Amino acid sequence: MDTAHEDLNLYEYWPYHQRPKIVWPGGARLAFWVAPNIEFYEIDPPMNPFRKPWPRPSPAVSGYSIRDYGNRVGHMRQMKLLDKYKIRGSISLSAAICDHHPEIIQMCCERDWEFFSHGVYNTRYTYGLSEEQEREMIRDACNTIEEHTGKFPAGYLAPALSHSEHTLDLFSEEGGLYTCDLFHDDQPTPVRIRNGKKFVSVPYSLEMNDTIAYVVNKIEPRQYGKIIQANFDRLYQEGEESGTVMCIPTHNYQISCPHRLRAFEEALEYITGHSGVWLATGKEIAEYFIENYYESSIVDIDSKAREVI
Repeated sequence: MDTAHEDLNLYEYWPYHQRPKIVWPGGARLAFWVAPNIEFYEIDPPMNPFRKPWPRPSPAVSGYSIRDYGNRVGHMRQMKLLDKYKIRGSISLSAAICDHHPEIIQMCCERDWEFFSHGVYNTRYTYGLSEEQEREMIRDACNTIEEHTGKFPAGYLAPALSHSEHTLDLFSEEGGLYTCDLFHDDQPTPVRIRNGKKFVSVPYSLEMNDTIAYVVNKIEPRQYGKIIQANFDRLYQEGEESGTVMCIPTHNYQISCPHRLRAFEEALEYITGHSGVWLATGKEIAEYFIENYYESSIVDIDSKAREVI
């Protein structure tokens, strides 16, 4: 019986129960990271036949300007807040920010924040691209980030969550280490890549994503803060048995609006007030897992697959 995921073919079925135990640095039970999406949206992008970037005809002033607000105002608010709680952001970066807002890149570099790739523009998608066209897009974004930050991005989140069957293979072949595009677990997991290199999925939660909370689920700020805390409580409890990962993906035009920021701060204050929490970046989580638990995870996955057979 083939236990591989029939649609993605990227990972095996691997039950959460009785996996090899994970202990994070310093004996921490939970690895906590915040992933600010710092994006650039074009007001009149090239048309993609598979998806419209804006619900209104060009110029989509309201949609564009609130995102511009995020880069002008919201980013500064969120950065100040993360500084307060000694959290280094792991930026899901539209590489075009490097050219349009280099001052944002500079401020993040000064704080030793991580940058991972989120494509070039968040208004240009993977849909409809040939494999070579997608490779060029991935290479362009990664090389731009490396040129402006001095570091090749270790992680990848597809622009606007648009993917192809080759996305992770291509990113690994360009030198990538981890993906945020698989929302299937609360621990890092090995991902099957065609070049055979070690590559992992680092948990990046859509449920904790502020855009999903505010725009899709219509949750009020105070309730969103409570949901974040409840999410932490469960993962922190389970992390006593084996280390878990919690991610809060944010957008500087969502979480940083004046009426929403206080609830987010209360959640950060709550989380960082606990012992046994490793304040990490996505890359640090991926590298630590690969160095310490990747091989034992592969062995456990293979043994459980044989049991199923």
